[in-house]
Formats: sequence, C-alpha cells, structure tokens
Amino acid sequence: MVYVFFGAVINLFVSLVVCGIAWSLARRGLGDREKSSPFECGFDPKSSARVPFSMRFFLLAVIFLIFDIEIALLLPFPFIVVSSVSFVGAWATFLFLVILIIGLVHEWREGSLDWVG
Repeated sequence: MVYVFFGAVINLFVSLVVCGIAWSLARRGLGDREKSSPFECGFDPKSSARVPFSMRFFLLAVIFLIFDIEIALLLPFPFIVVSSVSFVGAWATFLFLVILIIGLVHEWREGSLDWVG
C-alpha cells in the first residue's frame, strides 16, 4: 500500500516537472512575431496562409479511422469462435457486428458518408 502511494506521488511529481518545463519553453517562443508569420521568399504574403478546413473531409476521415479500427478488432473473431467451446465468442461477434451495422446505417442516414452535398 505504501509503495502504491509513493509511486503515485513520484508520478505526479515527474508529470508536474515535465509540464513546468514545457510551459517555460513555450513562453519563450510566444512573443516573436516574425516566427509566427508565413514566409514567401522574403515578401509579405498576398493572402492568408490559413486555408479554410473542410469539416466534411475531417468527419469522413474520422469515420474511416473508426471503422478501420473496428475492422482490426474483428480480425481475431474467427479464431475465437473456432477455438472456443461455448458460443459466447460467436454471440459477442454477432453483437459487435450488429452495433457496427447500426452505426453505419445511422451515419448513412445522417449524410455523413456523402462526399458531395
């Protein structure tokens, strides 16, 4: 019990030290205006360097990542079903697939999967 407490105190101390170092290093670079401005061959920029971000592209990328991770989670399920004696693995796979399909139908009806629009 004592070791857990000392471990937590040491972890908290190390975290605070790292956060303090990061904060002190970040303060040094905030005031320089030249470093924060875009550079175009020594000339002032003609337009804003900040391009508007496509929220639809971001949403589609996040959905792709979520479904990609879910597919990676589905890969070991055939081995679980074959190796398990009970049907718990099969039911878990079925439930997971049902949740995936419900999420896909929801995103489809919401229009998040439509690129044009």
